[in-house]
Amino acid sequence: MKAFLRAQLERYTQRLAELDFLLSREDIMQDMAQFMALSREHTEVGALASRFARYQQREADIQTAQAMLGDADLQAMAQDEIASAHTEMLELEAELQRMLLPKDPEDARPAFLEIRAGTGGDESALFAADLLRMYSRYAERQGWRTEVMSESTSELGGYKEVVLRIDKGHSNDNIYGLLKFESGGHRVQRVPATETQGRIHTSACTVAVLPEPDEAQAIKLNPADLRIDTFRASGAGGQHINKTDSAVRVTHLPTGIVAECQDGRSQHSNKAQALRVLTARIQEKERSERAAKDAAMRKGLIGSGDRSDRIRTYNFPQGRLSDHRINLTLYKLLLIMEGDLDDVIQALRHAHEAEQLQALEVGGA
Repeated sequence: MKAFLRAQLERYTQRLAELDFLLSREDIMQDMAQFMALSREHTEVGALASRFARYQQREADIQTAQAMLGDADLQAMAQDEIASAHTEMLELEAELQRMLLPKDPEDARPAFLEIRAGTGGDESALFAADLLRMYSRYAERQGWRTEVMSESTSELGGYKEVVLRIDKGHSNDNIYGLLKFESGGHRVQRVPATETQGRIHTSACTVAVLPEPDEAQAIKLNPADLRIDTFRASGAGGQHINKTDSAVRVTHLPTGIVAECQDGRSQHSNKAQALRVLTARIQEKERSERAAKDAAMRKGLIGSGDRSDRIRTYNFPQGRLSDHRINLTLYKLLLIMEGDLDDVIQALRHAHEAEQLQALEVGGA
């Protein structure tokens, strides 16, 4: 184990002793907020310390076994013990490294997933509908809840723009943490349904994944900075949705950022939902600007997350999906379009973890 990693883990062991003392004090229950915070930290630190203690125990086992190698009767048993301990230590070290990676506090938040048609006209809008179906099917597989916040349909049944809210439902998954690397340019290569000569066309959509703001920590919008317009909703929804001006569009005047919602049955609920989307977009803009100024936040393996980045190609004639950020190629495109995204999302997550580990090593060197 590298020295910087061992030093970090030793500090966690010391911190666990401090937390044990703090939580044993009689007056700790007088401040319930502090008690809960210390208890959460104790759980996290305790998990690290217990695995590090197991790693140290296996180190001691190796030393004991090595002392037995000179005894012919015990040599075979000692060699087996050394090999077993080495294997377990490698697994423990990899697990400890992952546990030490910095956590994004936004990862556990619900997410807004926005899909916009790009180059390619009607075919791009149809591809946007295919992406919406893909992500909806993936969410269904995970047991998540989805809700269409707003949509702008095309003449052929696709989407010029659609916004989906995704919540964890009964799962414990980190919604934003799993989906955040989907942001970017998605390119499709296929023969469109409208193509009469069988030619392959290339079109594109952009996807943006935004964490839903925590109401306690969300930026406060000044009502004077907002323009709120109501209009008659279009699309599915029955008679009610077509007879009332219940759809709401909110414009943030200082930035020009716009959000709208037409899914709810009342103007009040649509306004509340549109304000949530608007807040998420403004916070994402501020986060992107901070990241651009912060030299420590490098583009790396995953890309900047900028919507102009071409991150992925869906090649239907070859049945191939290629993610260009991590050189991932999978020949199971039809399954992926049905929501089988696990291989893609896990590969992106592991690549991001590898980059974080590399940064930790550089910082600890």
